[in-house]
Amino acid sequence: MRIRFAVVLAAWLAAAGALADTVPDDQRVPIDLRRTTLVVQDIERSLEFYRDALGMAVIYDNLILTPREAAGVEDAERALRLVMLRANDDYIGVVGLLQYYKPVKETIDLTDTSFMQGTAVLLFNVEDLDGAFGRARQVGGVVVIDEPMPVSYPSYDGEGVIDVIVSTLQDPDGFTIELNQLQGELR
Repeated sequence: MRIRFAVVLAAWLAAAGALADTVPDDQRVPIDLRRTTLVVQDIERSLEFYRDALGMAVIYDNLILTPREAAGVEDAERALRLVMLRANDDYIGVVGLLQYYKPVKETIDLTDTSFMQGTAVLLFNVEDLDGAFGRARQVGGVVVIDEPMPVSYPSYDGEGVIDVIVSTLQDPDGFTIELNQLQGELR
């Protein structure tokens, strides 16, 4: 439980930093995390989760064929669909969904892998946790790990606390997702 709390806290604090002011020019580092791409089994079901349940906006949706001149999936050597969704920024924090049609990729079962070493946790701050969590849990294949519960974290300055309602689930492909709602300002 202590390790899990530490992983959750680290993921939450890292993601929460995205809500802070833009980093001043003299403190910038030479890298931006643009996108996290999830290789999925059924992109339409993943869209039900990320677009319909969570409310992310589609900013890119294309079938990518190799060679580019291929008339369709059947004629292509390689065929995949890439969809990119954004939350409140179309440059950073984008989630990509990638489904291979040809060649079909092997599926890895991620059941019971949340918070294990080597796995990732995607954290989303939402304005309406009850609504987002309720919609998300209804999508086929979603597994609820933790129902929404209040948690307090030490503040950035160490002088107070950050209150948040935390929930955890696995998306239809088994990726670990935290849906959180801040209960006040980040300090």
